[in-house]
Amino acid sequence: MILEVAILNVKVHQTLDFEAAFRVASAIIASMSGYRRHELRRSLEAENQYLLLVEWDTLEDHTVGFRGSAEYQEWRKLLHHFYDPFPTVEHYEAIS
Repeated sequence: MILEVAILNVKVHQTLDFEAAFRVASAIIASMSGYRRHELRRSLEAENQYLLLVEWDTLEDHTVGFRGSAEYQEWRKLLHHFYDPFPTVEHYEAIS
C-alpha cells in the first residue's frame, strides 16, 4: 500500500467552495482502480490549509492510472484553481 500525502493551501476566503468541490471530487477518486481510501483534514492553525491523505494499492495506480485518466481531468477542473501555491505531492510506503 502507498500513501499519497499533499498539503493543500487553498486561496483565502475560498475554503467553503473548496470543501463543496472536494465532496464532488471525492466520488471521482473513489472510483479509480487501485484506490483504497482517502481523507481530507483541515488545519487548526491555518484555516485555509488542508492535509489530503490517499491510500493506493501501488504508486502507479496514482501516478499513471489516476493522473493519466479522463477522470483526473475532471478532478483537476474541480479543484486545482483553489490552490496557491500548487501542492507538492509525496508518496510513502510502510516500513515493517
